[in-house]
Amino acid sequence: MKVFTATLGTETNTFASLPTGMQMFEETCLYRAGSYGEKAPMFGAPLQVWRRLAEARGWQVTESLCAFAQPAGKTVRRVYEGFRDEILADLKAAMPVDIVLVSLHGAMVAEGYDDCEGDLLAHIRAVVGPKVKLGAELDLHCHISDTMMQSADALVLFKEYPHIDVPERAHDLFNVIADAAEGKTRPVMAIFDCRMIGIFHTTREPMRGFVDKLSAMEGKDGVLSLSIGHGFPWGDVKEMGSRIVAITDGDKAKAERLAAELGREFFAMRDQTQPPYFSLETAIARAASHNQKQPMVLADVSDNAGGGAASDSTFILDAMLKRGIKDAAIAMFWDPMVVRLAKEVGEGASFDLRLGGKLGAPSGSPLDVHATVLKVAEDVTVEFGGARKGVGHIGDAVALDVNGIAVVVNTRRTQCSSTDCFSKLGIDPSKKKVVVVKSMQHFHAAYAPIASEVLYVAAPGALVPDWKLLPYKKANTRQWPLVVDPFA
Repeated sequence: MKVFTATLGTETNTFASLPTGMQMFEETCLYRAGSYGEKAPMFGAPLQVWRRLAEARGWQVTESLCAFAQPAGKTVRRVYEGFRDEILADLKAAMPVDIVLVSLHGAMVAEGYDDCEGDLLAHIRAVVGPKVKLGAELDLHCHISDTMMQSADALVLFKEYPHIDVPERAHDLFNVIADAAEGKTRPVMAIFDCRMIGIFHTTREPMRGFVDKLSAMEGKDGVLSLSIGHGFPWGDVKEMGSRIVAITDGDKAKAERLAAELGREFFAMRDQTQPPYFSLETAIARAASHNQKQPMVLADVSDNAGGGAASDSTFILDAMLKRGIKDAAIAMFWDPMVVRLAKEVGEGASFDLRLGGKLGAPSGSPLDVHATVLKVAEDVTVEFGGARKGVGHIGDAVALDVNGIAVVVNTRRTQCSSTDCFSKLGIDPSKKKVVVVKSMQHFHAAYAPIASEVLYVAAPGALVPDWKLLPYKKANTRQWPLVVDPFA
């Protein structure tokens, strides 16, 4: 057997003004032919899994592009087309192949392409023909199009949010596709539109139990794979919304029935699945009165770089300073100029600076503060979450003391998914009274164990979790909660 693999993706916030160009891929993840070495980035991890599993069977593996960009606005057209064509050229050079496995995101939008994944999969199918087995691993925050369903033999999504199961789902996809290539199974897919928009944390019930139920059903009675597509609400495309994908062994009717039954069950728990968001005012009041030994963790969900936000929003820090909260820490502000100035003056020095608020109204107003440089670090890497499943580069970073609040500022726009974001700058977040992380949920695996309480704060920003405020033009707005009963 000959196996061809590749990675291409980003998560596109179509409401964000920051374009996704070549530099963002270069700063986040851009490798060729496995040149990432022993420790692959998160979306490159499937490539390592597939190579290991294939070579264990004595199969030949050709690895192409591994490209992923920190989420932002639409990808520049020539950048997407260049990467797509590079993968296709490598594929043609590797032909004939028996299996193609690709690690994608599922919510990548480029100029002129609302469905990059569908476009890539369709091009791959055109090259390899109908008999080659084609599978894709997707982030659960994806849009699933008819083109994707028609082009691939199997789509397997992450099950966990935060995404701590990327290698495991790569293993699942390999097994489904390998068995099909060997003639052991005949995977057929079905999809159900759940007609709802939301954020679904798998760390809490009832999502925890629902995910576990799907996992327990797999591998029995002809069920090969079950996936929950949470959707990405900040992507204004036709397919935006939640889906269930069912893959069975040759039984299309069963796949359709399963997808519909599970989709209806998912919809029925819609009110219980949504995170308990707190207003900025309520969260700051709670933080000011917090007096437990472990810190209160505030998640600034609206300024999450992992969803395309600028990560330079000042709303929460400004409120903390005005309330006089001290013995606190916040990470990470994307402000390369502040990092440059802090490096110039050096550790221990104090100076006046203008922090954040540089990327328009969703970032708030810049803050003019007096700060002391606590720590300077260059080319900092951080692990992804408590499961230690990946590594990311946050660039150069500095820790500043601003009126008793430790502020981490860095040069590569990245969400705060690990306690490394503080500890690499000499800050122990477990010793603070209040800790603020610019992240929506990927922080949870690392921070929940040290927190007395976690508050999800719906502050103003580029990812404010209020769908009524998003100016959808292409997405189907006949979905809950915009419509009380979209199935009526």
